[in-house]
Amino acid sequence: MSKSCADLIGHAYAVSYKLPVAITRCGNFYGGGDLNWNRIVPGTIRSVVRGERPVIRSDGKFVRDYFYVEDGANAYVVLAEALAERPGLAGEAYNFSNEIQVTVLDLVRSILRAMRSDLEPEVRNEASNEIIHQYLSASKARSELSWAPLFDLDEGMARTIRWYTDFFSHE
Repeated sequence: MSKSCADLIGHAYAVSYKLPVAITRCGNFYGGGDLNWNRIVPGTIRSVVRGERPVIRSDGKFVRDYFYVEDGANAYVVLAEALAERPGLAGEAYNFSNEIQVTVLDLVRSILRAMRSDLEPEVRNEASNEIIHQYLSASKARSELSWAPLFDLDEGMARTIRWYTDFFSHE
């Protein structure tokens, strides 16, 4: 609800005060530097580095749209530059996403393969009040901003794993 309210406030400021504001909605960010171990990507990588089974709080079948942090930074720059060149974009909303729907279990298994681990995830099936199938279409950003992600999931995850591997080697 708070995200929807922020979208409405952003739109209202763009229209009412003629401010160069646009609304962005992105897939689930992942990438190096996220030290919230409760999130699936950093938590899984940390578990593998420690030789521990990664934990999946849901049943593993929830679908998400994972978005590499460098793609997010690039999306914001592309949108800011477009907004500067075309003030009529103020108040518009854009989704940024790889548009790839991945289950949590498939994501964890992908990380395990990339890290050459034979660990099996511990699926707890404890999650509640979660959206089962959540993803975004970035077609408007592609068509109106000529935007496209720079990294696919495999490359973004490889970069992410390298970042955390280096991070943990200094502990």
